[in-house]
Amino acid sequence: MITFPKAKINLGLHITEKRPDGFHNLETVFFPVGWNDALEFAEADVFGFTSSGILISGDPEANLVVKAYRLLQNDFELPILKIHLHKQIPFGAGLGGGSSDAAFMLKMLNETYHLKISEEKLLNYAAALGSDCPFFIRNKPVYATGRGEIMQPLEVRLNGMFILLVKPPVEVSTAKAYQLIEPQMPKVSLAKLLQLPIVNWKENVVNQFEPPVFKQYPEIEAVRNQLYEMGAIYASMSGSGSCVFGLFSKIPTSYKELFPAPFLTFSQKIQIF
Repeated sequence: MITFPKAKINLGLHITEKRPDGFHNLETVFFPVGWNDALEFAEADVFGFTSSGILISGDPEANLVVKAYRLLQNDFELPILKIHLHKQIPFGAGLGGGSSDAAFMLKMLNETYHLKISEEKLLNYAAALGSDCPFFIRNKPVYATGRGEIMQPLEVRLNGMFILLVKPPVEVSTAKAYQLIEPQMPKVSLAKLLQLPIVNWKENVVNQFEPPVFKQYPEIEAVRNQLYEMGAIYASMSGSGSCVFGLFSKIPTSYKELFPAPFLTFSQKIQIF
């Protein structure tokens, strides 16, 4: 069986407060994009996890895909599997690639082995793996609060626009980014701000991680500025970085020359129904 986990971007991001448990509450809008990995498994005599594409290092048991498999294996009689992940969504980019891989693994196991796990229960399993994992169960635009696990559907009118994502050759540690930020409650919620015409987003829709991350990594700010110079209606860093996206009425044909390797890029026409 094979599936194609998708990435996400954050349309705005506010860190609202630090919680007693050491985590942070936030508000953001998760929005799915088509940059994807490929994940497949087959039954085997001996468990195995292999990967290709972007290098994945470390103990396979620490990978979120394997953790998702083990999580369901605790509650259901699942066969021994050989799992392969072709990694294309970059790490340290704010795109949620690892969380997406885990959520899509949960969904594929549920469908393949007819586990009859309800969507609500799948969301609970996903939340046990990571704060933004539940988003990828439904994979539709949502307004997220709490640690990112409290989600409400939100219509964001971007159909027909084009998005360009640019990942510079740096990775940003999420833990380090949180250390640099001062929580602040916004005056107006993102759910309301994103109902403004997109031409007004530049002055109103902010990612609170940008100032401290840009100070540490000015090359990320340079990418955002370049996207605006190329005609982006709105541009922002996604999550805690380092990927930056721009929204365009038409994708500039020159972007591959402006962002050659080792930059990573992805573009698509937005279709959300």
